[in-house]
Amino acid sequence: MGNGTSIGRVRGLGSAKSGSHHWILQRFTAVGNLLLVLWLIFSILQMPGLDYESVVGWLAQPLVAVPMALMLVSVFWHLKLGLQVLIEDYVHEDGLKFFAIMLLNFYAIGGAALGIFAIAKIAFTGGAAA
Repeated sequence: MGNGTSIGRVRGLGSAKSGSHHWILQRFTAVGNLLLVLWLIFSILQMPGLDYESVVGWLAQPLVAVPMALMLVSVFWHLKLGLQVLIEDYVHEDGLKFFAIMLLNFYAIGGAALGIFAIAKIAFTGGAAA
């Protein structure tokens, strides 16, 4: 078909069909991360103190807990998207690739869930031990 030329080797393979969607999601999460981290920095700078009680009281407010949870979801989603591309590009054995992506998904979902649980515990109980 192409006798060894670059275009000949890929002709007929078609597109991956999911690359542009993945690329767009990664850019959306990057913008979300930027906005939410800027919010976090400015919020922390406006706090009168950074002692434990002040931070727990600050995080217990709904207008702080919700953006913090959104930031956790966005950061872990962005992490998952980026590492998935690395795994897909550099892990060539199908079984290992499947296992690595499965492990990555468990890590990303588990990390976000653990962070959201910690925020919810502080928001609903004020950080008191249960």
